[in-house]
Amino acid sequence: MYHYDKYDHQLVKERVIQYRDQVRRRLSNELSEEEFIVLRLQNGLYLQRYAYMLRIAIPYGMLSSKQMRMLSYIAKKYDRNYGHFTTRQNIQFNWIKLKESPDILENLASVEMHAIQTSGNCIRNITSDELSGVSFDEIIDTRPYAEILRQWSTFHPEFAYLPRKFKISISGSQEDRAAIFVHDIGLRAIKNKLGKIGFCVIVGGGMGRTPIIGQIICKFLPWKHILTYIEAILRIYNQYGRRDNIYKSRIKILLKSIGIENFQFQVNEEWKNIKNGPSTLTLEELKRVKKYFITPKYKTLPKNSIILKEKCKHNKEFENWVHQNTKKHKINGYIIVILSLKRINMAPGDITSEQMNFIANLADHYSFSELRVTHTQNIVLSDVTKDNLFNLWTEIKQYGLSESNINLLTDIICCPGGDFCSLANTKSLPIAKNIMKYFSKDDQRNIGKISLNISGCINSCGHHHIGNIGILGLNKNGNEYFQILIGGSQGNKLNFGKIIGPSFSADQVPDIINRILKVYLRYRIKNEYFINTVKRIGITLFKENVYKNI
Repeated sequence: MYHYDKYDHQLVKERVIQYRDQVRRRLSNELSEEEFIVLRLQNGLYLQRYAYMLRIAIPYGMLSSKQMRMLSYIAKKYDRNYGHFTTRQNIQFNWIKLKESPDILENLASVEMHAIQTSGNCIRNITSDELSGVSFDEIIDTRPYAEILRQWSTFHPEFAYLPRKFKISISGSQEDRAAIFVHDIGLRAIKNKLGKIGFCVIVGGGMGRTPIIGQIICKFLPWKHILTYIEAILRIYNQYGRRDNIYKSRIKILLKSIGIENFQFQVNEEWKNIKNGPSTLTLEELKRVKKYFITPKYKTLPKNSIILKEKCKHNKEFENWVHQNTKKHKINGYIIVILSLKRINMAPGDITSEQMNFIANLADHYSFSELRVTHTQNIVLSDVTKDNLFNLWTEIKQYGLSESNINLLTDIICCPGGDFCSLANTKSLPIAKNIMKYFSKDDQRNIGKISLNISGCINSCGHHHIGNIGILGLNKNGNEYFQILIGGSQGNKLNFGKIIGPSFSADQVPDIINRILKVYLRYRIKNEYFINTVKRIGITLFKENVYKNI
């Protein structure tokens, strides 16, 4: 994975010094809160309901074991012994004291991490497919390009004060695991008929108050122009994006108002001026960054493991976990492991300090000291040998990390909601907890592959629009209600769910989800997935059964 060079170290060091002085001036009232807001947000510090929250960047979801141990240390020393992984491949600490926040940033800098541009109207953390470099369906390893985008976008002076926040995601596999169609810019790596590498560029996606699926603005962009073309897009957005209305300021609204053809024309006109300018990538620069993403020293192993086969044969619980929580690796004898952070007694995405330290040890022992954070709020150990899988599973059972529920009903994506966030209408975490309690493991296996996403407000931090079942929190005269959507999906066929009807009270939600799933089980064909049944029969049958006798 990437390591800081002298420029990174100097940049982050100077930012910590600068921020420490800003905090000192705020605490002594030399700076008002109004003056301080923009300064703290540039360093990822939010003021939430009960305390400050610090959001730390995890570029394209990659962490070293050393960095994970530092996060464990921060959770224990500065928070309440836990952190929360988000749908942007970041980690958040929810109980931070302002006076201690500069010390946290200094600790982060010591392991080549920071919180820069995790908030504010700038280019946020670059996200990517968490399986980059190891997935069997990979076209190219996009991590070097994601790193180049990180370096280019950090403190870019022209794009430090955009009309609104700006999110970029990149995918390099046949299956989109990075939700590129709901980002301000989505990049899909492709190879043309001549075998040359480029990117399909998607613009104007997003969820929130106005959910819009992004549109293709360039079908094949040669890799060397990735920065210049994005610069052209951002210049047009910076010039014409609205700054008078926070709800109309995202690039998706600009595209909607002027049309994709007009926007594309203006971008191409701007691009003509900078196409071969200083930001044009060279082969030398690409090679410089690629050297940080070297292939690990994989062992030469047989494709199949006799040990794994025998352990599965004699241990049904282990077999279920292997089936649900592992994915095919591109190297024979290796397998990708997903550690579920979705347990009844913890909020989705939450992880304790002890678990962080434990996972760091696992990464050292089983997976070349590296791990990844997924946008579905789980952790990946990407390079485990199949022969070691049973030993790994035996260890994680002791730390509450062996839930075999990836892509099942309780693998819930959920925002922190009203328990922490000052923007939330409702508490989303209790809804997730009650749904987890309602459905047994046997229920979940019978239901099969499904996604359930919960957001505590219209900002859609829980990605409720693209869950097969989406739950949105609403405030009605001071009371919490929840709107249900069905039919949303991620991946190559990304789609937004449709509202099934009037909202429900919190205590009704688990039973309503059960009613929806009963309709699915009644009408599904053989082992048809939930989303395919919804597409085939429509939502009318679901509505009729959900609202009966309510």
